[in-house]
Amino acid sequence: MQHQSPPRAWVEVDLEAIAHNLDVARQALPETELMPVVKAGAYGHGLEPVARRLDTSGIAFFGVANAGEARRLSLAGVRTKPFILGPTLPDEREEIVLNGWGCTVSSLEEAQQFQSLAELYDKTFLVHLAVDTGMGREGFLPEQLGSVVEPLKAMKHLLVDGVMSHFPVADEDVPFTQAEIGVFRDCVRELSRHFRLRYRHIAASAGELGYEVPEANLARPGLLLYGVGPMASIYDSVLRPTLKLRSLVTLVRELPAGHGVSYGREFVTPRPMRVATIGIGYADGWSRRLANRGTRFYINGQYCPMLGRVTMDQVMADVSALPEVKPGDEVELIGEHIPVAEVAERAGTIVWEIFTGLGPRLPRLYH
Repeated sequence: MQHQSPPRAWVEVDLEAIAHNLDVARQALPETELMPVVKAGAYGHGLEPVARRLDTSGIAFFGVANAGEARRLSLAGVRTKPFILGPTLPDEREEIVLNGWGCTVSSLEEAQQFQSLAELYDKTFLVHLAVDTGMGREGFLPEQLGSVVEPLKAMKHLLVDGVMSHFPVADEDVPFTQAEIGVFRDCVRELSRHFRLRYRHIAASAGELGYEVPEANLARPGLLLYGVGPMASIYDSVLRPTLKLRSLVTLVRELPAGHGVSYGREFVTPRPMRVATIGIGYADGWSRRLANRGTRFYINGQYCPMLGRVTMDQVMADVSALPEVKPGDEVELIGEHIPVAEVAERAGTIVWEIFTGLGPRLPRLYH
């Protein structure tokens, strides 16, 4: 067999930690069914491996973003039904009906096409009505519900099986979110007069941990599955980190004082420095926004500052305090010593973007 070189950078994923965090979500809401959200490659962790690990966990659905992700789950042999959380495109709907995947409806036009396709294939197709309680992204406005009930009831091959919404500021604005819960309650009561709503859901991770929604019987844990609570809660101490980002030192050089490092010469050595080149860059998802923001790496037991701009495939670090550092030494970018929340803060973004931005060039190693 031909020798295969090791990767220069990679992601380590702890599937057992993800399963543990799902159990934490279940403990937080013991009377509520769960829809683990695995869209965007399970937040960068790997769609199929994560779904396979959770597939026997007694869950209601897997939350995905589009028909392509639903198809990947089906082809991977995952038994739990995928549920497409966002609006569907007209050209996706035939595949959705034929496979019986879950989805939302935000307009009578969508509903009518699903009805026509279900009639064509002699099926009864189940949908959840999306209600816009404040997100502004999809769904019927609450005041529209009265006018859409009868047209929906007349669609004999379409069954309204649930109602859903989404919190836009659950981790930022408690009064607005409490008011939104009241709007959702009123929508559930109105729709329950006309449909048997098997599923009622509005809460993702922040909503799960921070609020009580008596009308809901399904929750959509996302970020907390991957070890990060989006808002402070009593469960923070029991969530387990699920992902590590590693790379390797590729080169170590001694640079004189006054020497620029990386594009733009935004960093110039103030003194003679030992500088390491590390085999990861923005093509892998290590954001250019991390430059000149106090970003650090953990190498051979010490923190080392990142120097200059992030380039496409490489980044540099000050290893002057590490006289023994050499090519091939491992570099921690996210892990035990550098939490993902620190990286997100340095980049001026959110943990969701850091996770989902980790590119396909990074192999995922599972344990």
